[in-house]
Formats: sequence, structure tokens, C-alpha cells
Amino acid sequence: QVQLVESGGGLVQAGGSLRLSCAASGLTVSRSIVGWFRQAPGKAREFVARIWWSAYTTHYADSVKGRFTISSDNAKNTVYLQMNSLKPEDTAVYYCAATQWDSTPPKPDDYDYWGPGTQVTVSS
Repeated sequence: QVQLVESGGGLVQAGGSLRLSCAASGLTVSRSIVGWFRQAPGKAREFVARIWWSAYTTHYADSVKGRFTISSDNAKNTVYLQMNSLKPEDTAVYYCAATQWDSTPPKPDDYDYWGPGTQVTVSS
């Protein structure tokens, strides 16, 4: 049974940083595509970043390029999202998801497994 569990969310001031973690069980992150998505109130879920470790590739939404970094610790079977220079518009529930294939740009429907999400709130 695949489980993804996010952690690391919280309240931070604009300009601050947070690191989200996605601990996986039932799948191997180094053999999967693992992505981060977010959903703000009243808005659709949107792609943030994804990592395909075996292909040595990462991909970011334009809105987070240069501020967010996705990485993985294969020994811990965990994927991270380092978020710097946070803005109020980054406020959302952040979800970790996994799949064996996705499109470009990645879409939520491409992903088979999802975590319950973690809230990130950025105050101005």
C-alpha cells in the first residue's frame, strides 16, 4: 500500500523560508516521479515542482522558479521542497504526489498517489 505523508508546513512571514518533506512508503522515490502541487482556497490544484530522479530531471512552475528547490534523499525515501523568498500568494495546501509517468507541464490527473497535504500560510 502506497502512502505519502507531508510535513513541514506552517505560518511564515513574507520573505521567509520553509522546507516541506514527503515521506513515502510502498514505493521507491528514486524509481518514481514525485511532484508537489498546491491548492489555494477557491482555486484549482496547480503544479509546483517535480523530480524524476532516475532521469536526473526536475521541473518547476514559472511562479516558483528560482525560489523553490525540489530534491530527494533516496536513503530516507523522502522528497523535499525547499521554499525560499515566500510570498503571500504562495499560501495554499501543499500536496505530495507520485506517478510513473506525467505530461509536460505535469497535471494533477497524471498522478496516482497523493498525500493528505500540509498547510502553508505566508503573511504579508
